[in-house]
Amino acid sequence: MSVAAPAAAPVVLDADLLKQVNRRFVTGVTLVTTMDGETPRGLAVNAFANISLDPPTVMVCVQRTSSTHDCLFRATHLAINIASTEQMDVMGAFAGKSADKFAGVDWTPGVHGSPVLARSSAHMEVEIRERLQASTHTVFICRVVDASVGEAAPVVYSAGRFYDSEGLDPLA
Repeated sequence: MSVAAPAAAPVVLDADLLKQVNRRFVTGVTLVTTMDGETPRGLAVNAFANISLDPPTVMVCVQRTSSTHDCLFRATHLAINIASTEQMDVMGAFAGKSADKFAGVDWTPGVHGSPVLARSSAHMEVEIRERLQASTHTVFICRVVDASVGEAAPVVYSAGRFYDSEGLDPLA
């Protein structure tokens, strides 16, 4: 018979330390978009990941205090635009708090109406299948229904800075 060890008291980690740890993780940047009635909405997100190729499933995490969260939560579809090195202006607008992040941004409606941004490295339009509450964020689990790849190089984000992915040296 084994005896379970007593549960350890939860450790409170310093928020600045966690930020430093997270900044060591290299990621891409996505521009998540949807329609709110007749109005396009969007935000910059780096919490995106592929879950499965069969069926094609991805996830994106959005902070619940985001001004875009509620319309995403109500939506049936959204677009995940992989940010390119040609979209620094768009990334700045989508990371901000502007009421009209689409001012001057070229886009077309996707197959299901979600805004697909011009100059993206790639995009996918997805159907939202699940909405999971995780602390301060909602995790949207989505089935990919359309996708395309462009010519522009994707942006890489690390330690609070953006990098051109074409300038990276491959490791042996």
